[in-house]
Amino acid sequence: MVTPAPLPAWLAREYPFTPQAFTTPAGARLSYLDEGPRADEAVLMLHGNPTWSFYYRRLVRDLAPTHRCIVPDHVGMGLSARPEAYDYTLATRIADLEALVAALGVKRVHLVVHDWGGAIGFGFAARHPELIGRIVVLNTAAFASPRLPFRIAVCRWPVLGPLLVRGCNGFAGPATWMAMHRRPLTPVERRGYLFPYGSWDARAAVSAFVQDIPREPGHRSWAALAAAEAGLAQFRDRPVLIAWGGRDFCFNDTFLARWREVFPQARCERFADAGHYVLEDAADEVIPLIRAHLAK
Repeated sequence: MVTPAPLPAWLAREYPFTPQAFTTPAGARLSYLDEGPRADEAVLMLHGNPTWSFYYRRLVRDLAPTHRCIVPDHVGMGLSARPEAYDYTLATRIADLEALVAALGVKRVHLVVHDWGGAIGFGFAARHPELIGRIVVLNTAAFASPRLPFRIAVCRWPVLGPLLVRGCNGFAGPATWMAMHRRPLTPVERRGYLFPYGSWDARAAVSAFVQDIPREPGHRSWAALAAAEAGLAQFRDRPVLIAWGGRDFCFNDTFLARWREVFPQARCERFADAGHYVLEDAADEVIPLIRAHLAK
């Protein structure tokens, strides 16, 4: 098991929080942020692959004066433990989240989801609809799709995929420029995104996330994704904000159209020139939208 090093000063300035620790039901150490006033209502922000809670740092700083912000690093990601032997499946990630929320005593959850955070978050929501309040959707999915970009499909190939993702950092590394469009990440931002993933051992979950994309009913995570998808309709009475980057190489406008069908009541804001990291690429517009959405 790889234990993350203490945060260096340069990262602490960009990510000025005090991570907490939680032990998952399977015994792994999960790092999470719990910022803002202690209350039984919280904004739960869920990242995807290959990001970590660093993706939400600006939103946490903006909301924490008035909202409790809970932001986990999924096991194997960010500042959480990165065990080689862990059940890196969608069902386990949902179970980890369930245990964390229960342990923190949260009675009302406002979801903010991005990338794989959509499947994890709505998988959790389907099991606990009574907890769910407002919802923010950021370039994500919680339903099966036949579309898989070639550059991601290559990372799933036997032998070559792990060599690229774990040996060459060929997933987290390229994401730092492929997921942006309006502007490049600054050198410090890029270092922040890559900080947890500096070695073969540290990239086990990055590779596992790619392998865990369900493509067919026989896949080990198909049932968990199907359950998340089946639960979506029950949230059509919830206030939903969709903030979408129109230049996403993976979650393109086909996914956006599906979200509009799922949540016809949603307010939808599409930023035509923003990339997959829409919260980073269009922060000055997206963060005020989220703040206003949660304040209503």
